Amino acid sequence: MKSIAELMSALAPDEGMNDSVLPGIKLFRCSAYGARGPLCYSQGIMIVGQGKKRVYLDDKVLDYDPQNTLVMTVPMPVECETFASTEEPVLVMMIDIDLAQLNRLIPVMDNHNRVPQALNESRLPGYFVAPTGEALECSIHRLLLALQSPLEAEALGQDMVLEILYRLLALPNAAPLYALALSHTRLSRIDKALNYLHKHYAASIEVDQLAALVNMSPSAFHRSFKEVTASSPIQYLKKLRLNKARELLQRPGVKVKQAAIEVGYESPAQFSREFKRYFSHSPGECAR
Repeated sequence: MKSIAELMSALAPDEGMNDSVLPGIKLFRCSAYGARGPLCYSQGIMIVGQGKKRVYLDDKVLDYDPQNTLVMTVPMPVECETFASTEEPVLVMMIDIDLAQLNRLIPVMDNHNRVPQALNESRLPGYFVAPTGEALECSIHRLLLALQSPLEAEALGQDMVLEILYRLLALPNAAPLYALALSHTRLSRIDKALNYLHKHYAASIEVDQLAALVNMSPSAFHRSFKEVTASSPIQYLKKLRLNKARELLQRPGVKVKQAAIEVGYESPAQFSREFKRYFSHSPGECAR
């Protein structure tokens, strides 16, 4: 029987991101060491088949590898380091978190008294690291086998993703995943604000505006935002804009001034200074 690493390798033949036959699932391959640097992580489940990645988040260091799965309940700018080589590339399966699937499972967990208590008052980060134990590993293996066949993936894939979500919800540190799905928790309110930021990052946005959007006072919103994302709202917006600008600059023909304006900067000079401070190289070096 093929291992998880072998199955992932077959699904990720190319360097970088590879689409799978199932929407919401991608596979990533990297065959070289990647030094610590800024990156914007999407909301999702990050399952490693081979190699290791390290995330730096404020004063925390999170390793995820074949023994540890990273769950990001909200999108988050981080710093990331990749441990890989040509002989042993990093292989990662990334699964989007489907709130509809979560909402199917949580009432079942509640019926069995498995939902953590006092989630509305809990102060939770927007991530957790899940041990990839035997049960979760078996679920991952079945999903990867199904992804080898378009027919099997379409027929069984979503049920297998549901199984993986169940395995994660059953873990003792899964409170952030519950809080994402349940309304009126601090984490779900911050997720709503983040969805707004990701759609309107180029606009002029005030913290009071975001707080009002999720029915929180500005002080409570600011505190909860930092608990969930490890950044203040203004820091988060700046990092988001700079990451979006880097994506733009990697497209052929996009100029620095154009990228600055498109992500919400009025001053190209300020944009260039902040870009270089954040990425340690100028936006011109990034442009294709």
